[in-house]
Amino acid sequence: MNFLLLSGKLTDGTVFDTNFDRGDAMEFELGSGQVMEGWDQGLLGMCVGERRKLKILPKLGFGEDPPPSIPGGATLIFDTQLVSVNEKPSSGGDTTDDESLAYWR
Repeated sequence: MNFLLLSGKLTDGTVFDTNFDRGDAMEFELGSGQVMEGWDQGLLGMCVGERRKLKILPKLGFGEDPPPSIPGGATLIFDTQLVSVNEKPSSGGDTTDDESLAYWR
């Protein structure tokens, strides 16, 4: 699981979500379909403590059917910080040398 602080805003600067001020990091699993595709792509490879700004076009964000506080077809800007990662090996049984190396990188 990944734990992320974020501030989401529209291109006009309107903030629609933030947890930076509360300090309660969002928990999600990257690549599992739990978050918008723009996050799955844009957050890939982040290191703990890293900050990253994402500009997510509608087709990788909410598209034409967003939550009530966001207009349809909106481009989204996210300021993010990866707080922590709780990893586990991908297989339940024996791991290959390549899997072990990937886990510990």
